[in-house]
Amino acid sequence: MKTALLNSVNLPNDLRLLPQDKLPQLAKELRQFIIDIVAVKEGHLGASLGVVELTIALHYVFNTPDDLLVWDVGHQAYGHKILTGRRDLFHTNRQLKGLSGFPNRSESIYDTFGVGHASTSISATLGMAIASQLKGDFNKQHIAVIGDASIAGGMAFEGLNHAGVTDANLLIILNDNTMGIDPSVGALKNYLTNIKTDKRVRKHNIIEALNFDYSGPIDGHDLNAVIAELERLKSVKGPKFLHVITTKGKGLLNAEKDQITYHAPGKFNNITGERLPAINVNQPPKYQDVFGLTLVELAKKNTSIIGITAAMPTGTSLKYMLKEIPERAFDVGIAEQHAVTFAAGMTTQGFNVFCAIYSSFLQRAYDQIIHDVALQNLPVIFCIDRAGIVGEDGATHHGVFDLAYLRLIPNLVIFAPLNAKDLRNILYTAQLGDLKNPLAIRYPRGNCNTLNWQTDFETIDMGKGVCLKEGNALAVLSIGTVGAHVSQAIDTLPTHLNPKVAHYDMRFVKPLDTELLDLIFKKHTAIITVEDGVIKGGFGSAVLEFANTHKKEATKVTCLGVSDVFVHHGSVSELYQQIGLDSVSIAGEILKLLS
Repeated sequence: MKTALLNSVNLPNDLRLLPQDKLPQLAKELRQFIIDIVAVKEGHLGASLGVVELTIALHYVFNTPDDLLVWDVGHQAYGHKILTGRRDLFHTNRQLKGLSGFPNRSESIYDTFGVGHASTSISATLGMAIASQLKGDFNKQHIAVIGDASIAGGMAFEGLNHAGVTDANLLIILNDNTMGIDPSVGALKNYLTNIKTDKRVRKHNIIEALNFDYSGPIDGHDLNAVIAELERLKSVKGPKFLHVITTKGKGLLNAEKDQITYHAPGKFNNITGERLPAINVNQPPKYQDVFGLTLVELAKKNTSIIGITAAMPTGTSLKYMLKEIPERAFDVGIAEQHAVTFAAGMTTQGFNVFCAIYSSFLQRAYDQIIHDVALQNLPVIFCIDRAGIVGEDGATHHGVFDLAYLRLIPNLVIFAPLNAKDLRNILYTAQLGDLKNPLAIRYPRGNCNTLNWQTDFETIDMGKGVCLKEGNALAVLSIGTVGAHVSQAIDTLPTHLNPKVAHYDMRFVKPLDTELLDLIFKKHTAIITVEDGVIKGGFGSAVLEFANTHKKEATKVTCLGVSDVFVHHGSVSELYQQIGLDSVSIAGEILKLLS
């Protein structure tokens, strides 16, 4: 496809020179450009396709970057990146040392706020708007673009509540496509659906009740209508709210029909939209599917099992339970805090509650984990997906802090399975009814390493590690699936060194298996701890605390993990190499200590 107009737009100033009647052609070219790149390089497709016209209109009407534009989450910001000087680099999006998959302040002056998690845009933009008032700038525009799934998040309501009692020059644009990754849920979603057609609902408008000047709904794919309304709103004082209706995946038929899959479809044919087949179809399942399918298997026999997720039924694979046992499975929307306390409430009534939330998203419910679960010692079972290094989504999505931020909480038990079998067995153990404490189970994104994972259930011995390989000089202590890299590293050692190296899968970060640790320290002169999380406060720190408390000075301890940095985007394998957690790097550390 020719991209003559798109190629002439290097920055928004170039866009504003175009006649308005040329913009539909630009939208067509921009949409195809996104499709062509993402088809090969992968990424978040559907959301960005849905806001092509809105993106063009925003940069056409407003004087960005002087006017401040904030994109909630950022899945929808691909068009924004392309129109703001990054077209020629867009093929590097989400790749190591390439463009970030989300707006990033260090990347461009047009990225006014770093995003990646939902429901933050209103608060950030309101902060900018009030800051402008304090500086005496009453003409600067401040625009937040938020999706209908994100606006249901608690933080969004906090921002709306505050904004409604200010006279800030704030425009909130609701991108209403009825979708997050999965279909939007909840009473607010029903309200937004009804307001499109029901005059009675429109008359008693929730947004207007919060002191916003509400307009819409309007067709987000009608460029002239969107531009006209944005131009009008520029002169409206105080907080404003524009309701825009879009179609996620707009312009690619397959993406419009299957919006869940085409949120991030992987590689696909840029002409037909058909997803390209996997090279090896007979792959082991994803860890999320091991969780989801095992939970259904257990829940069919144990009627006390409850499943909860926060807007991620597909991502966590709670979708299987929602389909087969919907009365005991709950998607609460983008509401991690609510999900945790909701789980706590159900647990008080004798249910075995499995609360499945991504590791970096669970950070948003930290207060609830402490006060509503751990303080009351309620045996909620946290199933923490996307733990460790996640990959191309970068720093906002890596689950590298969970071991550290959970370890300091009293009463909490923390388990990390080495493989799919261990994940399956800890889920089985957790639902037996013997839990005395809340339990956190953390596991990574991606495929496990075996097809033979649906074996007979075995009980996990709580608080106990296991020896995977004996050795007489150096011991490697691993936690979680990164233990596979340790095994690979040991296998590559010279034959004469192999017997010197032991490998222990510690399984539990809390409580530590102190009996096993005592034996390890007595037997070995050097220890390496390996974790796919931050070193500070994590598993290695726990081992060092043990060594200090029990006066194990004779044994040298080396901690491998994520150093005191934010890990950015790249493939999982590239990032493991970068932070020194691949098998080659681990083998190198072993050789150094044995030399």
